[in-house]
Amino acid sequence: MKNSKIKICFVLPNLRAGGAERVMSFIAQKLDTSKFETTLIIIGNESEAAYDIKGINVIYFNKPRVQSGITELYKFIKKNKPEIVFSAIGHLNTVTAYMSWFFPKIKFVAREVNVLSVLAQFNEQSNKFSVFEFIEKYRFNRFDKVICQSQDMLNDLNKSNNIKQNKLVVINNPVTSGFKTKKSNKTIKPLHFITVARLVKQKGHARLIEVLGKLNFPFHYTIIGDGPEKNTLFNRIEELGFGKNVTNIPFTDQVSKYLENSNVYLQGSFVEGFPNAIIESCMVGTPVIAFDAPGGINEIIKSDINGFVVKTEDDFIEQLNNINKSYKFNPEDVSKTISSRYSEEIIIKKYEDLFINLIK
Repeated sequence: MKNSKIKICFVLPNLRAGGAERVMSFIAQKLDTSKFETTLIIIGNESEAAYDIKGINVIYFNKPRVQSGITELYKFIKKNKPEIVFSAIGHLNTVTAYMSWFFPKIKFVAREVNVLSVLAQFNEQSNKFSVFEFIEKYRFNRFDKVICQSQDMLNDLNKSNNIKQNKLVVINNPVTSGFKTKKSNKTIKPLHFITVARLVKQKGHARLIEVLGKLNFPFHYTIIGDGPEKNTLFNRIEELGFGKNVTNIPFTDQVSKYLENSNVYLQGSFVEGFPNAIIESCMVGTPVIAFDAPGGINEIIKSDINGFVVKTEDDFIEQLNNINKSYKFNPEDVSKTISSRYSEEIIIKKYEDLFINLIK
């Protein structure tokens, strides 16, 4: 008797701490087990795993890079014959896209994580032609579906990569478990600001630091994240004279606690996919001030309710000054803007409906 469950294989390069890794592994664990038989394949090493996976089959190839795991992934798909293969993150998506040639009866789905045309501006090699970049550019039409995290991403892929419209679908990131609305509306003084992001240029920490350097009131700033820009950023903080007001936490699994204990989340990114940290901050009731940028920010933020989107540094400073004078955000109202749109139940159902419709 044929198994009535849909066999679906999630594939990730690794399970290190990161937004894509967390969201993909979360979705894999939350699919209805009465409808789906789920396997999560990790190309990388089990020793690097930052997330505890429960309730599904997890296979580690323990390879140092995606390229090293291609043969093993091919053998797994050939032997186990999943009905859907679902991958994420650029270089792995390139591999699964062209592997789909060998498995015409299997549905291949990709989850893109960036607005690629804007992200390319931060790649020093983006102006140099390479065969691999050419191959990457045309990978998307090999997929049966490409999941975009935001409308900005869908529009960019459709325009810049000439992907057929019927292959693209927007499914926003869900709020993962552990982010509960804080009870207190008490304003902490001095104001506590927070940013959670890798310390890389596209995340825009540098312009946030310039903004904070111009404030005329006391504050504390927590930066959760690590990366190649760390020394440059903290040298600039010292030059501007507020080093004693800054705490850096390279990594923590207690992000929700830090968000709850902050007054305002600061977002400096020049480009996003669909920023997990913003929806998580709002979910706990901490509003966001963000620079305008592609990648779902304008979809998430509702002006005056859960934060503000600003165009310039002067606008950013003005909003912070106003908040320092009078903090008017209500945690429950901030949280409802997220729970009503991006809750686990809402987003997981969208994934389940997509997978079910794919194999009909």
